Amino acid sequence: MMEVNRINWSTADEETKKRILTRASMDISDQIPVVSEICANVSARGDQAVLEYTKQFDGVNLTAIEMRVTPEEYALGKAQVDPEVAAALRYAAKNIRAFHEAQKPQPMWMMEVDDGILAGEKVTPITDVALYVPRGKGSFPSVLLMLGTPAVVAGVERIVVLTPPNPEGKVDPAILFVADLLGITEMYKVGGAQAVAAAAYGTETIPKCAKILGPGNPYVTAAKRLLMGVIDPGIPAGPSEAIIVADGLATPYKVALDLLIEAEHGPDSASLLVTDSESLADAVLHDLEQLIATIKNPMRRAYVLEVLRRYGGIIVTKSVSDSIAFVNEYAPEHLEVMIQDPFSYLQSIVNAGEILLGEHTPITLCNFLLGPNAILPTGRHARTVSSVSLHDFLKRSSIGYVTEKALQRMAPYAVAMADVEGFETHGDAIRKRFINKSS
Repeated sequence: MMEVNRINWSTADEETKKRILTRASMDISDQIPVVSEICANVSARGDQAVLEYTKQFDGVNLTAIEMRVTPEEYALGKAQVDPEVAAALRYAAKNIRAFHEAQKPQPMWMMEVDDGILAGEKVTPITDVALYVPRGKGSFPSVLLMLGTPAVVAGVERIVVLTPPNPEGKVDPAILFVADLLGITEMYKVGGAQAVAAAAYGTETIPKCAKILGPGNPYVTAAKRLLMGVIDPGIPAGPSEAIIVADGLATPYKVALDLLIEAEHGPDSASLLVTDSESLADAVLHDLEQLIATIKNPMRRAYVLEVLRRYGGIIVTKSVSDSIAFVNEYAPEHLEVMIQDPFSYLQSIVNAGEILLGEHTPITLCNFLLGPNAILPTGRHARTVSSVSLHDFLKRSSIGYVTEKALQRMAPYAVAMADVEGFETHGDAIRKRFINKSS
């Protein structure tokens, strides 16, 4: 019989609340010693270490030359993509590009904050970025679309794709298709912690990069955490999670369908219905049981059942306002709002990686082709962190310009600030500046 959490939030004990709010945060303590050794080895031995780990973990014996994907491999891979998949990827690429183009800031701006005092910002692309595309339980061309599109739109000069090879030593054709679609020509068959270390330190073949973005397994996450002083690791990633907040007018069948979306990612995922309607909860439970029985893949079906038993299920609240309060406390990666007039609640939702409004905007669309980025903060990081965007590939430099007359006017204030904070030479740079103007 299907076991699903059903929790009345107002009467739940603190231990239950803590378990649901904490969910399956990624514990990488077991991976740290192994990953630390991998990183040190890649730093010291470069390509040779990367190739040894590729053989050990991926079962593929490559040479240094074979690590880089060749133009011939791109051409062959593209030709193998099913026409329907190719059409879907082109459509997704169009939407994702349009969205990220709209995120473009002004290249530079300046304002006069006072007479003779100019201040502003200059926006510059990061010079080189590594994009990590996992293989894991399947092929993920959508990940490359979500990472590669903003990198290209931002104008990153060197974009390096790192992705594990399959057992034949090849890269999935759909990933090669997307890379070609985006004009990305530098790709290496390397995954895991060794890929992160290679991007951080550089090897004879793989270039050192300033930043790495992309989801991965606990070993990838551990490597990013260990090397964050060497390379910018991008946004933190963990198990997938979703909330559907719904009222009594929502369609139970659609709610049940969408609850299963993130639940099939893995046993450590979280998928919750939050509702103020007991009758909706009853109906969704009924539909869930029927829908789960139709899942063909036994592995995915097992994941769904485990998720609903552990970190997912149904939360019943006293009101829609209480449901929104739960959402803000939970800070989910994905949020669907199946409430009458969902736009009226939009301003009340402050902690969510993405907010999808209405019954016709399932998470599936945003995961693949709606336009907004699908690489989102998990593990309550949505309280302070945003999704991957164009801004992850840009940096801002402040600009200032002051005339001599304005400096004289500002001088006493600057000296007072320097003195109160105890910085002598800061103050002297102002005090002594006008003593001998000829020098």
